[in-house]
Amino acid sequence: MSVSVVIPCYRSATTLPALVNRLVSVLRDASIQHEVILAVDGSPDDTWNVAAELTRLFEGVRAIRLSRNYGQHNALVVGIREARFEVIVTMDDDLQHPPEEIPLLLAALEGDRHDLVYGIPHEEEHGFLRSLASRSVKAGMSATLGVRHARSISSFRAFHTRLRDGFQEMSGPHVSVDVALSWTTTQVGVVRVHMDERRHGQSNYTPRLLIRHAVNMLLGYSAAPLRVASYLGFLTGFVGLFLGGSVLWYFITGDTKVAGFTTIATMVAIFSSVQLIAIGILGEYVGRIHGSGMGRPTYVIREHAGPSAEAVAPQQLRADAPAYAGVGSGAEERVRTI
Repeated sequence: MSVSVVIPCYRSATTLPALVNRLVSVLRDASIQHEVILAVDGSPDDTWNVAAELTRLFEGVRAIRLSRNYGQHNALVVGIREARFEVIVTMDDDLQHPPEEIPLLLAALEGDRHDLVYGIPHEEEHGFLRSLASRSVKAGMSATLGVRHARSISSFRAFHTRLRDGFQEMSGPHVSVDVALSWTTTQVGVVRVHMDERRHGQSNYTPRLLIRHAVNMLLGYSAAPLRVASYLGFLTGFVGLFLGGSVLWYFITGDTKVAGFTTIATMVAIFSSVQLIAIGILGEYVGRIHGSGMGRPTYVIREHAGPSAEAVAPQQLRADAPAYAGVGSGAEERVRTI
């Protein structure tokens, strides 16, 4: 098995050297043929220069610089499309995902049981607000996008490269790797792994950005908001019928008082609100269709560093090379299918 490790990089100049050094050491010790793809997502600091230097220090490390900041998932799509080996591993650039745990993910992919494996922590590593926002986003993905394994999603994942054929034509500025992967397979597994604490800087994924990402996924991959607008219309219709019946009953029983301004105002406000909500939702969808029609790119690559994808053809490992050093048969017991 050969592995392409894709790392989206943003403000990670201080963590990349240690990450790449540990990563290359782990894969070499396990006799795994590999490449490391650093997708620098328009980082304003010195991340690109550090990544370019790492391509000169380590064989098999490549760096891709995007022309601006497009977002984590867009940077992941760049690396996934550039990958040339049979398994893709994605991980963060902040050293929270230990490279030493990668062999566990790879072991879970052996055989035909799983096409995609997520590494999830034994314990939640984020604060309360960030964890609550993350769980809410995952619950929303499960309920509205049909992603059955959404509650176990993690940015530390491994999957067979062939899965990218299912979303090779995906375009536009709003992409979600996890939703796209859910289109390609239901053979998904989970491995409990150790996660380290972030030692440098702060996470770029704030609760606000998580909510923004959730809205992008909801409007980009689901028609649920349109259905909600329809349901809301039916609900207010029933409310209107109830109010109309009440007014008619008061008229028949002779209990009618002076013109019911409050009733009329209430009904007008309810129906106006529903109409504006529905128009707003439809407008959001039309705007996204318009944006796609303009050809707004998923990403634009500014430059490469290190060997190109075509420079070295993938080669097979030696037949007598061990599959994964340090991973025994007990690893299967840690894998759960979802």
